[in-house]
Amino acid sequence: MNSKSSVSISFFFLALFLLPLFAHADCDCSADDEGRDKSKARPLKIAAIFSILTAGAIGVCLPILSKRVPAISPEKDFFFVIKAFAAGVILATGFIHILPDAFDNLTSPCLKDNPWHNFPFAGFTAMVAAIGTLMLDAMATSYYTRSSAKKSGMVLDGSDDVEDCAVAHTHTTHGHAHGPVLSDHASSELIRHRIISQVLELGIVVHSVIIGISLGASESPSTIRPLVAALSFHQFFEGMGLGGCIVQAKFKVRSMVIMVLFFSLTTPVGIAIGIGISSVYNENSPTALIVEGILNSAAAGILIYMALVDLLAADFMNPRIQNKLKLQIGINVSLLIGAGLMSLLAKWA
Repeated sequence: MNSKSSVSISFFFLALFLLPLFAHADCDCSADDEGRDKSKARPLKIAAIFSILTAGAIGVCLPILSKRVPAISPEKDFFFVIKAFAAGVILATGFIHILPDAFDNLTSPCLKDNPWHNFPFAGFTAMVAAIGTLMLDAMATSYYTRSSAKKSGMVLDGSDDVEDCAVAHTHTTHGHAHGPVLSDHASSELIRHRIISQVLELGIVVHSVIIGISLGASESPSTIRPLVAALSFHQFFEGMGLGGCIVQAKFKVRSMVIMVLFFSLTTPVGIAIGIGISSVYNENSPTALIVEGILNSAAAGILIYMALVDLLAADFMNPRIQNKLKLQIGINVSLLIGAGLMSLLAKWA
């Protein structure tokens, strides 16, 4: 992750955090006062910050620390089983948790019939986000492949493919040596994993900010209690999926730390922002509904694309898995369990 990428991502997150501050416009639909108890809600919100922070940090760090646990290292078959489970969690997050909320937001009776009730904006935004992710994925891969080829001295032929290997020149006092450097396949795989992990984190973070602000702005203890447990599990499983991608991307320690911190802190920071704006925030205002609906739709599109294309399809078609029937069965079962458990959590969150 270079300095330009870090600055761009920082500005994006800053803008994302500031959006809810504008979401308290006047609205005929007043805030729901039923069950509100500020004195009881505040301790629950503080507990939610620490619970979700801990669960997310443990989840994302487990795969990264897998070097100390050989059974879950990327070289082992069991790693694919865990990754399939996490991909199922991410897929269910997009389909079951985020997209329905986006439809609810953008079809709310608090919004004008024209245009919000006359066109499926949630589905349209999710589709555009998925297509945009595909384009970004392809362009970023192309850019980094070419950049890597130039730095390592690889040659691009007429079909724009990088040759299998380049000649490395090593000068010593005793002579001149030649040797192969990183192959095209290994280099492109590493680039793909790095792009996948960054785009996946972007999709997760968008949703995490929104759900954190919603929890922090709520003053209803009966609403917050089930959310704390559900979101803790949610962050833990999502963290495992992201952590697995970070491991395969082989980032430097500094970049790993930045990505882990972004993931772990996003929801707690969202909760803190929600607490700060709870006195002026009205979740039923048109501005709040539109902002949340659009961002949720975009996040759903990104996560659904990433889960199906970059996580599941890539692994399921991997020759290593294709040649092992037991491993194929294992990852299929793991996928169904992950998607099923995350779908079940929709009862509470």
